[in-house]
Amino acid sequence: MDHSTRLSHFRNETSAFEEAVRRAIDAAGTAPVPLVPSCPGWSVADLVGHLGAVHRFVARILRERLAQAPDHTDPTIFELPRDPAVRAAWPKPEGEPNRGPVPRALTEWFAQGARQLEALFGELGPDVPVWTWSADPGDRTSGFWLRMQTIELAVHRWDAQSATGAPEPVDAAIAADAVPQSFETMAPFRRAAAGAPAGAGERYRFRRTDGPGSWNVTFSGDLVLVEHGPGAAADVEAAGTASDLMLFLWRRVPASALRVTGDAQLLPHYFTLVPPV
Repeated sequence: MDHSTRLSHFRNETSAFEEAVRRAIDAAGTAPVPLVPSCPGWSVADLVGHLGAVHRFVARILRERLAQAPDHTDPTIFELPRDPAVRAAWPKPEGEPNRGPVPRALTEWFAQGARQLEALFGELGPDVPVWTWSADPGDRTSGFWLRMQTIELAVHRWDAQSATGAPEPVDAAIAADAVPQSFETMAPFRRAAAGAPAGAGERYRFRRTDGPGSWNVTFSGDLVLVEHGPGAAADVEAAGTASDLMLFLWRRVPASALRVTGDAQLLPHYFTLVPPV
């Protein structure tokens, strides 16, 4: 996917997220803001605060062309409004969802940060060297952050929609981009961060049913080996739309959303090998 197409997806997912948040706030009225079923312990307000903070963290990296991660404990990164209602609403209280009213200033803060980040992506293009958390030196660019933040927006848009009804599937192009990214970038990072057990040669195939795409993933010791295309035989195959494959890998939908053949008991083991962080 080229830079301009990904930027368009980022813009569309931003708008869809904002719409889902407004719908959740309007539906709540004077009642507590809805919880997010797919994010235990989080409310819609927590989603807004989380994404708004992430966008400003990434914007600091891009704006200053940082070669090292900024200090995430520095509150100036997040540019929180002075509005006391915002500071009371976010950050979320430890261990419990924030279910109070969502201040208008908080949603405006999110919208402003998303648009500033979009402008930076457009200004820099995909090839500016910056710090990223990827272990792959080729991923230490501004383009990495646009890809990652487009995927994250799509997931959290789905989360926000799930708070008030049936969420819409992830756009097929975003999802088909996210699936290999989860194997090639997210899986090695999560395994290292969580100290996951060594692979014993487990072989997974994830096959897309609404377009071309098949990925064979083998866990060998500390390595995650990814092969595009039909490849060799797998211990278990999970087939579904690009959206369902992506949402399964991000633990948003269960294995029952996919067509599973082979050793079905091995599929839950994937999340032992690639734990959440």
